Amino acid sequence: MLGIWIVIIVTSVCVVFIALLFVFQSRYVYYPDRILLADPGAIGLHFESISFETADGVKLSGWFIPSEGARGVILFCHGNAGNISHRLDSIQIFHRLGLDVFIFDYRGYGQSQGKPTESGTYQDADAAWRYLIEERQVTPTEIIVSGRSLGGAVASWLAQSHTPGALILESTFTSIRDIAARLYPFLPVRLLLRFEYNTADYLGRVSCPVLIVHSSEDEIMPFSHGRRLFEVANEPKRFLELTGTHNEGFLTSGKRYEEGLNAFISEYIQPKI
Repeated sequence: MLGIWIVIIVTSVCVVFIALLFVFQSRYVYYPDRILLADPGAIGLHFESISFETADGVKLSGWFIPSEGARGVILFCHGNAGNISHRLDSIQIFHRLGLDVFIFDYRGYGQSQGKPTESGTYQDADAAWRYLIEERQVTPTEIIVSGRSLGGAVASWLAQSHTPGALILESTFTSIRDIAARLYPFLPVRLLLRFEYNTADYLGRVSCPVLIVHSSEDEIMPFSHGRRLFEVANEPKRFLELTGTHNEGFLTSGKRYEEGLNAFISEYIQPKI
């Protein structure tokens, strides 16, 4: 009798856990922060606060940071936590590399309206692209679409929907389902998940040059995911291996990271005339 009750209790706990995972799974994917901690002016960079609108009417916010004599524009899709104010280190690096930077917050992040969803983040990236093309009159070949972590999936979707000059993916997973299956190997997460963020699938349809950046010490996104993305990417493609953690690998690797990006950009992006 005791054994039966133990089975009932364990089964009930599993059912409740699975139900909570299904209903509240967006809380495991998005970690938005509404408060901007600083802006590029804090690191001595001139910038413009940008407001633009998505196709479904959501108002988004971002920053445009110009670089004198820029050789291109980097459209940066950040990761799943915080907001654009947590990416000043990246903005500074891109600026040192001689690039204009356009970084935006997804819906529900920072000063952007709405709540984040998978389809919503894709629409947000598309609106950022349209802003550069239509408002800034930037040609597609001058745009480097870049994404880190979750932003890599968004960037891949954008690069297969349009044709930028290049695509850079940092610390990115093959798909949300692959990551979830690794975290919860005893649960049918592939059936339960409402999210896909299938980076590998999108990447297979990208035709521009691709740089995959991943740390062999990444404790969140396995290095094998970076290698798999490199395998499915079409030529021309490059792989840049870093050291350091998921969130700090690009800083830990320092010179290697910047030189790797610079070499890739120099090879595939033609300077503005």
